[in-house]
Amino acid sequence: MSVSLEVKERAVRPRSLRNQLRHSGQVPAVVYGYEIESTPISVDQKELTKILRDNGVNAVITMTVGGKKINTLLFKAQLDTFTTQMKHVEFLAVNMKETTEVEAEILLVGESEGVKAGGELTQNLYNVLVSATPDKLPERVEVDITKLAIGDAITVADLQKNKDYDIITEGEEQIAAVVEAKAAVAESSEEAAEPTVIGEKTE
Repeated sequence: MSVSLEVKERAVRPRSLRNQLRHSGQVPAVVYGYEIESTPISVDQKELTKILRDNGVNAVITMTVGGKKINTLLFKAQLDTFTTQMKHVEFLAVNMKETTEVEAEILLVGESEGVKAGGELTQNLYNVLVSATPDKLPERVEVDITKLAIGDAITVADLQKNKDYDIITEGEEQIAAVVEAKAAVAESSEEAAEPTVIGEKTE
């Protein structure tokens, strides 16, 4: 599935044109990659933001450049530190029949047995590198943690295979684990640290 985005080719000089575009709600951008030379373009920020919000950052975005329709992926977006407004965007033109690699967000699903028993869930990995044809790229990878008990962990190697994409991230990378609650650990440490008085009777 792909979504359409209207773009306009733009001049790169003078540099002040970039600020003029931003003030008018446009974002300076560039597209390059499969069967296209690097081409400066501009896009409507509201339209692009809506596409990403509704379809995710790994959506295939179709645009027409130089009279030619191309399929692209959002490769990089530079944001303003204070306003989060997009300052510049890079699109990568792709071949829909060839695999490409992108990062997908990890989404933990369910409540683990260990958490129900009083443990604490820690997440150590938030994204994985996946490989697939552009139309099969996932926005996120769901990880079921319901069976994680206290002391258990789940790694990339534990994830189920998916027919649409391959996970490239090293298998030993730990995604999440359930550990004993800090309060319980601290309490047991305090008890172990209590001094024994010589001559004191113990039951």
